[in-house]
Amino acid sequence: MTSRFTELAVDCVDPRALARFWCAVLGYEVYEDEEGEYVSIGAPGTGAARPGDAPPSLAFARVPEGKAAKNRLHIDVNPSDREQAAEVERLLALGARHVDVGQGDDVSWVTLADIEGNEFCVLARRVE
Repeated sequence: MTSRFTELAVDCVDPRALARFWCAVLGYEVYEDEEGEYVSIGAPGTGAARPGDAPPSLAFARVPEGKAAKNRLHIDVNPSDREQAAEVERLLALGARHVDVGQGDDVSWVTLADIEGNEFCVLARRVE
């Protein structure tokens, strides 16, 4: 028997704002909002029931403002309906920003940070 990856939990200052950002990035929807202290998002139509074939959800939990550390995990996203450069521009317009984590210039991905500084990468391969 094995476990399934069903949810990635993210500590943050403003769960609702971060949920809105990632909903716009991934085309997800909010399916649980506990007074802005804890917000879960997932693929449309999956809801809290989390059927077996649903992609992982994201959960954002408010933590004290003083709690900050370098992320040891990050999300990779693949554009689905446009090329990488156009997707990066869309994400920048949503509030993402470029970050340098030592990746150099000769890589196929673009490293960005979300509105709270969590790093993520936009990969070059387009997925349908």
